[in-house]
Amino acid sequence: MPNNPNIQLLTPPALSKPVGYSHVAVVPAGKFVYVSGQIAFDSAGNLVGKGDFRAQAEQVFQNLKTALEAAGASFQDVFKMNSYFLDLNNLGIYREVRNRYVDVANPPASTAVQVSRLVHPDLLIEIEVIALLR
Repeated sequence: MPNNPNIQLLTPPALSKPVGYSHVAVVPAGKFVYVSGQIAFDSAGNLVGKGDFRAQAEQVFQNLKTALEAAGASFQDVFKMNSYFLDLNNLGIYREVRNRYVDVANPPASTAVQVSRLVHPDLLIEIEVIALLR
């Protein structure tokens, strides 16, 4: 069970066992926080990690953390995560970085999608999240 008692994360036994995410997030009611897709730009708007997926993923998760904290939330409140990759071969690195932020015992419901490009030609990853305040 996640630290936020208002979120129920489920993996029904009739579905395949997921790696690093839950199949279902049940949120009965509350105050939602929607964080727009975060990219590997620092606070000055400079790209971090050109050509370096790990560096970009680190910056994206730091940006997500900052955005969540601004709303009074944390990764413990995140129940849905959508990740967009230029190359899904980086999924292993993504999981390493992500697992330092999310509760790996009860990870949020997640989607990972490979796309042909992101908003800036040097970006390799973008992530958006939805959280529920306690």
